[in-house]
This record gives sequence, structure tokens and C-alpha cells, in this order.
Amino acid sequence: MLALFPFTIFALSLGRAVSDGVSTQDIVEFVYGTWPDSIAAPIVNEVQAVLRDSSLKTLTIGGLLAVFFASNGVDAVRQTLTDAYREHDPRPLWKSRAVCVLFVLCGAAILTFSAALVFAVPVYIEAVYGRSEMTEDGALSYEALRHAVSFILLIFSVLACHLWLPGHSHSLKQVLPGVVLTVVLWITSGGIFAQYVSNFSAYSITYAGLAGVMTALVFLYVMAAIFVIGAEFNGRLIAGQDAGTGTGD
Repeated sequence: MLALFPFTIFALSLGRAVSDGVSTQDIVEFVYGTWPDSIAAPIVNEVQAVLRDSSLKTLTIGGLLAVFFASNGVDAVRQTLTDAYREHDPRPLWKSRAVCVLFVLCGAAILTFSAALVFAVPVYIEAVYGRSEMTEDGALSYEALRHAVSFILLIFSVLACHLWLPGHSHSLKQVLPGVVLTVVLWITSGGIFAQYVSNFSAYSITYAGLAGVMTALVFLYVMAAIFVIGAEFNGRLIAGQDAGTGTGD
């Protein structure tokens, strides 16, 4: 949460600065629209509250701080992958930190571009073909496009972490099993957790006004644990391959 929140603030501020055609609300909807409502609501409310009272100054000193704190989360992912692969990162501290900052900047840029694309394509199709024809022909709707782009970004982000964050490079074939496992478990557990929160949980009784925040924290904790499972899965597969070929330590 401490890394996701500043990253979201920076990405949304960047999107608001470079794109006048896409509102902040549109980008928020794109980022959190695929999350279960009960989990995304407390985060969205806080993000909107910050953006409502902020300006482009967020991209100056506040933006730099947001990038730094968001890079801490990326660095935690880097360390997790390094440990899961049973490796030692040979890069100096400044270089590994620079990679984490670069991940944050590229992630914010890709997120902004994707949000703009998701909202621009349906508008273009509607302007060219008309709303009725677009619906009758089964062209890409906003919801279908948003989910498709979100799914692609999800796979790409996990794949990028496994390929480029660790100090030692691995092939696509080596990291793909853990990436697929992570994404499948994320989607499955997200649906199960949403059902649990909606029908069985009693967070509001235990945490009162903090129920929404605690729900989001537990959800992100589960997602983080699944990411570790996927990384460990890859690590054991790679260790087995190294042992079979005689290249292990």
C-alpha cells in the first residue's frame, strides 16, 4: 500500500499533465476498474481526495518523493525475486535503485498511454461508424477493451519484473511458468476474496471505520504472497534445471 499509493498519485498526475482529453476520473476508473469494488473503493476515495486538492506541483518535489517511495516497492520486488532465484545481485546499490526508479517512470508512462488508448479507441470507433453500428457489429466496447488492456498490462508487468529486475538474466522460457501461475492465482483469488468480503467477512465489526483500508491491505498482502509463490516456483524449476545440467552451485 505504501508503494502503490504514491505510484498511483504520480501516474495520475502525469496523465493529467500530458493529456487534456482524458480526465483524472477516467484514469482512476481504468486503473481500479477491474478491482473488486469493496477492495478498490477505499483506495479510490483517498486518491481522488488527494488529486482534488493538488495541482501540477505534484510533478515537482511531491512527484519526486512519490517516485522514490514507489521505487521502494519495486526494490522489495527485486529483492524477493533475487531471494527466490537463490542468487546474489552483483549490481551496486545505485544501479539497482536506478533500475527501480526507471520501472516506476516507465510504468507510469505506460499506464497513462494505455488509459488514453482505452478511452480514445471507442470514441474514434463511435465517431467513424456511429454508436448503433458499433453495437450491432459487436465492435470492441469500452468495458471489453479496458479488461483486455488491463490483462495485457498485468502479464507484461509481472513478466518485466521477472526478466529485468533480478541481477542475473533469465530466459523467457525459464520465467514464464511462474508468471502464468502468478496471474492465474491473482485472478482466481481476487474473485474468491471479493466474494468473501461481500458475503462472509466482518471487517466492519472488527475495524469499524478502518474496515475498507484493512480489506485493501489484506487483499494486497494476499496478492504479494501469490507473487512470492510464483517467484519461488520459478526458482525451484531453475534450480532443478541447473542440477540436471550440472551448472548449479
